[in-house]
Formats: sequence, structure tokens, C-alpha cells
Amino acid sequence: MAVANITSEQAVLGEMARQDRNRRAVRIWLGLVLLALFCLVIVGGATRLTNSGLSITQWQPIHGVIPPLNATQWQEEFDLYKRIPQFQLINKDITVDDFKSIFWWEWAHRLIARAMGVIFAVPLIFLWLTGRIEKRLRLPLIGIFLLGGLQGAIGWWMVSSGLEARTDVSQYRLATHLITACLIFASCMWIMRALSPHSSDAAPTRYSAKLAGLIAFMALFQIYLGALVAGLDAGLSYNTWPLMDGAVIPGGLFAETPGWINFFENPKMVQFVHRLGAYALLAVVLINMIVSLATAPRTTHARRSIVLFVLVLIQAGLGISTLVMQVPLDLALTHQAGALIVFGFAIANWRGFYGEYPHETVLQVRS
Repeated sequence: MAVANITSEQAVLGEMARQDRNRRAVRIWLGLVLLALFCLVIVGGATRLTNSGLSITQWQPIHGVIPPLNATQWQEEFDLYKRIPQFQLINKDITVDDFKSIFWWEWAHRLIARAMGVIFAVPLIFLWLTGRIEKRLRLPLIGIFLLGGLQGAIGWWMVSSGLEARTDVSQYRLATHLITACLIFASCMWIMRALSPHSSDAAPTRYSAKLAGLIAFMALFQIYLGALVAGLDAGLSYNTWPLMDGAVIPGGLFAETPGWINFFENPKMVQFVHRLGAYALLAVVLINMIVSLATAPRTTHARRSIVLFVLVLIQAGLGISTLVMQVPLDLALTHQAGALIVFGFAIANWRGFYGEYPHETVLQVRS
């Protein structure tokens, strides 16, 4: 009987070791997905900041992979661009060579988006067929893949808003597109973190997990507000800090009617709310750090609270610098990258309070 028990225990340990190897493979894959998503968001930000998003006026998921290859094809693509209001009202003096500079940003953004489907789907199929995907992960991963497909449709829905009556895309659709990307990013981060080893340190307080969730939500909301700021070009005005338009609370915040629309269409109000959101997020992560250090010093949770505070502080500095320097491209993209890093770390920090996924039921071993 003792020999049988030893054999059974060895089989269980062997199965757990196999699952650990499988989880490592899944984590590596999801890490690459996160890296690709990060690049996609940054290139998307550059596309918006350079006003390149409307340079490709057709949605061709397959054929669109191939860019124009000769002068005739470039002229055909340029002629399509000439039909939309952005060219007719803003860029009517640009040449084909000028057009190429905005075309390549949008083409690169779409190419990375297409590649994301391959980067996600091919390893998923391989890992699934080779038995490396745990049952509990199958539906969530399929859901992420489907959300990625929806994101492609949302991207075209966004672009189409600027092809007829507008000279740019709708800030509402731009924000929807960015938030959907962030939700995909968060989902991959959540699963990857759940498959990673966790510290056994107790949470600093019984509210720590909820506070971590609040921080993650606030970081996401800040990204949403940032998308509205970008969509309205609100960062190109009121380029002073800490005062805005010469006041702590500037006038004209409710210049438009009805009042609620100012939060979405009034550049001054949108920028002001984005500033307030940054102050609120910084205050909450500071409180989180102080509480964690006071109640659970020298724990993993306390160390993460310090990292989170430093990241948010750096991000605030980047935001202020971007504003007062009137949104230079390199600094603006660094600020956007910082937002995604803060959000990703906030998601990982939140998931860290719930522990690693328990191993699935191991093989039954007959005695």
C-alpha cells in the first residue's frame, strides 16, 4: 500500500510539473501578444497624431496587405483620398509624396492589426491541439479572439466616420476603438498573471484587492479621457500648467448646450476633466502605497504599490510635459505608451491579490 501511495504521489507531482511547463508556454505566448498589442496601440497613436488615419479610404482585409507598388497605384490611392473632406478642406495642396508620408502610418497600423490575428490564432490552435490549454482558459481565449475580430470592425467604423461629413474621425468612435484595444490587452494580462507564480504574502488590508480594482478602472478611464482629448485635439490648446487658461477652474467649461455634451465635445472641458482624472489617480495610488507600507511593509504587495506610484508619477510628468510643449510627436507617444504600461501593471497588480490558478485535476492513479 505504501508503495502504491508513493507511486500515486509521484504521478501527481509529474502531472503538476507538466502543467507548469504548459503554463510557461502559454505565458510566453501571451507575453508576445501583449508586446504586439503594445506596438499596435503606439502606432495607432502615431496615426492619429499625424492625422494619417483617413489616408486609406477602403477596407480591404486581404488585398490591403499589399501597398501601392508603382507610380500608377500610388496615384490611384491618392485619387481616392482626394474624394474625402480632409483633403478637400485641409490637405488640398499636398502632393503624392506628401500623401505617402501619411499613408505609411495607417498602412503600418492596419498591417500590425492583421498580424495580431495570426500572432494570437496560430499559437492558440497549436497549444490547444497539443493539450497545453487548460479547459478553464478555452472560452476566455476564444472570447479574446472574437473581441479582436470585433476590434477590426470597430476600427473601420471609426475610419468611416471621417470619410463623408468630417475632416477627422469621431472622438466617440476613436475612444471606443482604443478602449476595446485596452480590454483585449487587460484580458491577456489577467490570464498571463493568473498562470504565473504568486507570492504567499497576505493582502495589506481586506480592502486592498478592491482598491487595486479601482486603480485599474481609473487608469482605464484616464485612457478613455485621453482618447477624447486626442480626438478633439484638445491638447493643442490651454498649454499651461498648473493653471488652465489662467485659472484653477477655467471659465467656459459649460459653453455648449445641453450641459452634458461639454464632457465629450468641448475641448476645454475634456482637457480639464482629463487633468482632474490624473490628479485623482495619483492621489489614490499614493494612498494605496502609504497604506501598504504602513500595514504590510517588506511584502510583495508593498513593493508593487511603490512601483505603481512611481509609474503614475512618471506618467503625470510626461502628461504635463506633453501639454506645455504643445504635443510633440515623440513625447505624446511616450505619454501614450506610459498610459498602457500603467494600465497593464495595474491589471497585473489587481490579479496578484487572487493567487495563481489552482492546478487542474490531475490524472487519477490507480493504486
